[in-house]
Amino acid sequence: MTGLEQLQALLRGEFPAPSMAQALDFWLHAVAEGEAEFRGEPSARVLNPMGQVHGGWAMTLLDSALGSAVHTVMALGEGYASLDTSVKFLRPITPHTGQVRALGKLQSRGRRIAHAEGRIEDQKGRVLALATTSCFIQPLQIAS
Repeated sequence: MTGLEQLQALLRGEFPAPSMAQALDFWLHAVAEGEAEFRGEPSARVLNPMGQVHGGWAMTLLDSALGSAVHTVMALGEGYASLDTSVKFLRPITPHTGQVRALGKLQSRGRRIAHAEGRIEDQKGRVLALATTSCFIQPLQIAS
């Protein structure tokens, strides 16, 4: 399957959700070529010592949206690995923020490198965090 076909199958429930997403209360909501949207429920389970949602939760949500945007343009037999990710936190996320969405969008895809950008928004559309990533594209290694 292509990357887009894999994510579409996940949305249809043909594949189980990744355990990371289950553990952190977020999920894939929508995909299209070069785009991915995740939704997440920030809760008291992921707080830092200051009572805000830990930045790692937001970073993981963004990493999933950005990586999935890249994943949508993987051909049969291709995979990718993150080279770097940069996140800017603009507003705090708390359990009172309510459900958030992370939007990832492919910016460019070359033969070996892909770039994506994204953001987390609250239900009012306010931007809570911004991110960029670069990914290394490589042939998948099939275990024998």
